[in-house]
Amino acid sequence: RCAETLFFDYIRQHGLNAKVVRIFNTYGPRMHPNDGRVVSNFIVQALKGEDITLYGDGKQTRSFCYADDLIDAMVLMMGTGPDFHGPVNIGNPVEFTIRELAELVIELVGSKSNLVFRPLPSDDPRQRQPDISLARKELGWEPTIALRQGLEATIAYFDNLLTREANEVLLSRLPNAQPASRVLSRTA
Repeated sequence: RCAETLFFDYIRQHGLNAKVVRIFNTYGPRMHPNDGRVVSNFIVQALKGEDITLYGDGKQTRSFCYADDLIDAMVLMMGTGPDFHGPVNIGNPVEFTIRELAELVIELVGSKSNLVFRPLPSDDPRQRQPDISLARKELGWEPTIALRQGLEATIAYFDNLLTREANEVLLSRLPNAQPASRVLSRTA
């Protein structure tokens, strides 16, 4: 919120036509697998067949916004008039418990991962759900990608990424090994 205050002061002082959005729990393909966010953590753990780590009882809720929905909202925000600066909450108001997310990831991956519970950090909020009423009113926006659909695309991306990384590790251990694309380009 401090950054928003400074930003709005700059808008007032310099007449800048800028927009402020508050982004809530965005996920999707091209996330970094080790970014520490719950979606990427659960997907990587499930794809590797590792236990999925939940903090607390798993009943804390979050809402997850697919990246394409976020981009659509930001494009609409940029198209608003010069007198509207926000801030606008951009996220999906549909809540899921962390346990529901973990179970859905396990189902979609087809993993045999187990849920393992660890102590909940004291600063972890029990609920995180955006109020997107201003986004609906000013932008005519609301998210369209359901969690299951977004997770399917994200899991496919992570599966491909982890498979490619594993193949590169295997190739690096073989003497004189070259990627198939390089070998094929020389024979064509």
